Amino acid sequence: MKGATTVVLALGLSGLVASIALHATQQSPNASSAAADAVVSGGAAAAADAAMAADDTADAQDSDSLGTLQERIARGFEIAPVPLNLDGKDHDLVGLGSYLVNAVGGCNDCHTNPPYAEGRDPFLAQPPKVNASRYLAGGMAFGPFVSRNLTPRANGRPANLTFEQFRIVMRRGYDLKGRPPFVPSRNQDRLQVMPWPVYSHMRRTDLRAIYEYLRAIPSLPSAPPS
Repeated sequence: MKGATTVVLALGLSGLVASIALHATQQSPNASSAAADAVVSGGAAAAADAAMAADDTADAQDSDSLGTLQERIARGFEIAPVPLNLDGKDHDLVGLGSYLVNAVGGCNDCHTNPPYAEGRDPFLAQPPKVNASRYLAGGMAFGPFVSRNLTPRANGRPANLTFEQFRIVMRRGYDLKGRPPFVPSRNQDRLQVMPWPVYSHMRRTDLRAIYEYLRAIPSLPSAPPS
């Protein structure tokens, strides 16, 4: 820093002005475009900072501890992207289940096709909005594997599974539907792509909450794979 200051002082005011003028005349034709891009980039950064500040303000309303169960339940109801049928359901489990499905598990990304409404994809820097019309109805293709419909059937069972069957799927990854392809074999068939090895560590109460939430969402026909 001392050396740079000495150089500037040696140039003198007139020399410094001349140097700046010379630099300006030697700018490339794309300089104005680059400057405009910098302004846009700066605007995006400012918007991101504002969004983060809003998130920080919301987070500040949480408890100073790791967050109470009631806070998670309340947040779950806030972020549920579809109307919920609470008749005959455990209110708290539904709220907690929504929190786990929509804020932690990322279920929408694989089980909704497409995951976001048109023009509302956050990965394209658009304001996010979940595709409620196909919410968790499956149909996302990952090579030969297609995500399943998690919505409740006419009998009220999500994916037509009892809770014990659902727990087995989440803990062991068994494909109880018996649909090909069979990996690693027909007798040892395990669900692929789905991160059940991670979900297997969830407490039984958490799994019960997810199941209860899935019981409360609208029933939809299975989406065609794409």
